Amino acid sequence: MHPLATLLTPERTACQVPGLSKKRLFESLARIISDDQLSLSYDEVFSHFIAREKLGSTGLGEGIAIPHCRIGNCSQPTGALLTLAEPIDFDSPDNQPVDLVFALLVPEEAHQQHMDTLAGLARLFSQASFCDALRAARSAEELFKIATEAEAVAP
Repeated sequence: MHPLATLLTPERTACQVPGLSKKRLFESLARIISDDQLSLSYDEVFSHFIAREKLGSTGLGEGIAIPHCRIGNCSQPTGALLTLAEPIDFDSPDNQPVDLVFALLVPEEAHQQHMDTLAGLARLFSQASFCDALRAARSAEELFKIATEAEAVAP
């Protein structure tokens, strides 16, 4: 798996994002990603997240969601990390609301890379101590630092 440091930038990291629904979350993610990655349009990113979510929830359980999709004009795997001020309903398998979100976009043709990266993210976010540290962050800078430094020691 790619280290989070290669997927994430400080500009695509947001802490304690307020008042969201699932649709508003996807709007926020599309804005954060398209503002940082000029080759990816807001409308395209938003519609891909919505289309993927219609296939089934990307909520993992334990308050974590990893919305993901393959998208044209994406030259390399790209991530965004958000903590939410208030948990939102995400149709997760355990029916727990989500407050920790990692969005992943990969190039359209990168099927295996998509699956490998997604599996690595699921393993990383299944570590309670990692998720607890992310949830304790009080700024985007702190969240980015925790996410990118913890990756180096993750199994």
